[in-house]
Amino acid sequence: MAGDSAPAALLVIDMIGLLDFPGAGTMAPRAVAAARKIQSLRRGFHDRDWPVVFANDNFARWRSDFREQVAMAVHAGGPACEIASRLDPGPRDHFVLKPKHSAFLSTPLPVLLAKLGVRRLLLTGMALESCVLATAIDANSREYEVAVVRDGVAGKPALAAPTLKVLEGSGTAVVLGSRAAMAWAGR
Repeated sequence: MAGDSAPAALLVIDMIGLLDFPGAGTMAPRAVAAARKIQSLRRGFHDRDWPVVFANDNFARWRSDFREQVAMAVHAGGPACEIASRLDPGPRDHFVLKPKHSAFLSTPLPVLLAKLGVRRLLLTGMALESCVLATAIDANSREYEVAVVRDGVAGKPALAAPTLKVLEGSGTAVVLGSRAAMAWAGR
């Protein structure tokens, strides 16, 4: 797709991992549910030849690459395996590894998006109150149009509604459901 421009990119944030962090047990069911919605959105983006970008934390595994992270998640079993198997990143997908919360911080994401001709981002993933939020703020500050898919994100249950309210109320992002996401992306 290099040289062509796409109306939007689907950004899948931190969905590939071992789910071995504090609080993962309460987040896992929401992450699995979000993965189902992301899988459907990803299929829609692929059908239209629009870019899908996995932006994933490297979880301080400085010698691993993205494919190795996918394999570790599948091998871990449980929800981590279900999510990685459902999303199954492949050759049509792009990926960047990130060292901290935002997908823009110290990553090649801005260059990739410029090469793809993308100025609109549809954000999905986890954790909503941290990595998705930081990415949305950074994208907005770089003048991307941003939408967050409310049923395509997971995070701490008590922080979901307030985080979505801040994102929308501040003008950082449009918050919409997965059913409306493809129409937003294609406008």
